Amino acid sequence: MTDVILPILKSFCPIRLNEMDNVRLMNRIDTKYLISASKIPELLKKMDGNYRVLEIKGERISSYNNIYLDTRDFDFFSQHIRGIPGRCKVRYRTYLNTGNTFLEIKKKTSGNRTVKWRIENRLTAENNCDREAMAFLDLYLQREELSLQPVVSNKFRRITFVSRELNERMTLDFDLSFRCNGSGLFDLPGIAILELKKKSISARSNAAGILKNLPVRPTGFSKYCIGVSALCNVDKKNILKSKFMLINKIRNENDSHLSTQ
Repeated sequence: MTDVILPILKSFCPIRLNEMDNVRLMNRIDTKYLISASKIPELLKKMDGNYRVLEIKGERISSYNNIYLDTRDFDFFSQHIRGIPGRCKVRYRTYLNTGNTFLEIKKKTSGNRTVKWRIENRLTAENNCDREAMAFLDLYLQREELSLQPVVSNKFRRITFVSRELNERMTLDFDLSFRCNGSGLFDLPGIAILELKKKSISARSNAAGILKNLPVRPTGFSKYCIGVSALCNVDKKNILKSKFMLINKIRNENDSHLSTQ
């Protein structure tokens, strides 16, 4: 797929990391879409002219590794699939293109906003949080949530777009794979996850209009919850059955497209 995407991306004007301070959007409204990878070239062609693409060290496709933390009883997972306001996710994210690793907390507020905090930090050699990490977590988490351990990891590739006119970013994730405790594997071939990030619900979005005409509709989707549900022994995973049905539907759509090529 990269061979098809890269020539299209070359037509986009680039934006550098040091130019993105005004669109960090650490407090934002997120809208997610799940699409067949076969639709990416058409989407990119429609976006050209309205968006710039993030370029790091000459590369316009970045690679990410995430390690998600949760309690022994998977409290964060449980809160998320039940839609509890104030739910959090905690992860270590490594940006492979730059080598930086951050400990990040994402919180979903009662107003359906996503708030994000992070510090540059790494897991210890024993896969534990160090003293600096624990002090950071203590600022934002409940006391009972502080006994955390790595539960699932994932890796993916990402393209980041920034609107020319609007305070908006869009990320496009693909080539997703998940691993649990170094053994179990779960891949999402042919699936791409789009995420629009805006200051408010009312803010305009060129990409939202393009997606509506593809047609692609918004859907709630958590990479973390899908990975845990697929690989870990957790309660209430059947709540996500409809998401796995959607994944299979899109996979079939992508396979059907490839078979006609």
